[in-house]
Amino acid sequence: MKITLQKLSTKDLATLAQRIISSSKNGNYTVVENHELLIALEEEYTLYDKVYAKLAFSGKGQTVAEADRTRDHLFSGMKKFLKGYEGLPSLDNYQIAMDVLSIFKTYGLELDKLSYSSETAQMRKLIEELDKPEILSKITALNLITIFNQLKTAQADFEAIYSEQAEANAELRQLPSASTIRKNLESAIKNYLALLTAMKNVDNWKLIFADINEIVKAAKNSTLTIKDNSEQERK
Repeated sequence: MKITLQKLSTKDLATLAQRIISSSKNGNYTVVENHELLIALEEEYTLYDKVYAKLAFSGKGQTVAEADRTRDHLFSGMKKFLKGYEGLPSLDNYQIAMDVLSIFKTYGLELDKLSYSSETAQMRKLIEELDKPEILSKITALNLITIFNQLKTAQADFEAIYSEQAEANAELRQLPSASTIRKNLESAIKNYLALLTAMKNVDNWKLIFADINEIVKAAKNSTLTIKDNSEQERK
């Protein structure tokens, strides 16, 4: 019962471990159910299962990016509207627009191009300034109150999601590295397979050896299929 575990994909290694554990504990093989090597394999798989799909990321990156695009779109819309008044002093509300635009300039007309953390800090200050009663009245006069309220909501939403991502990433950094966990799982599988191989001719062990051997063969075939497909693509 030989297999090069290093050739298995991250997902296939998890699948192999899960199938070995499930088959070993299906109630038909009491001889191994409480064996220390099976218990060790379960422990390593539990940790691997928790980490392998996440690897080094929380999985919230796309959600954060979408929230950032939403607030950027609203910020850019307000900025373009206000800048449209520049050079046209004869327009109604010209001075009001310039007053509001000056606040945008104070906190940066390009703040939407800053890093998440820098933009968040500057956007928060901008919104606090724009939210003052005397400025709100000018925003209302320019018919921008709806988009401003949407910007406030978008900023609050981003901060909440960004905070969740930071917490998730902090938790992930507390876990062992994916490469270390993989090596530990591979070692646990090897030890368990070695046990079954050593005991394969003993009566109570013959069936479980045959069962697990078929599972290992299936996993081995999956690597061959991947290799064949890769070679076919190169032709």
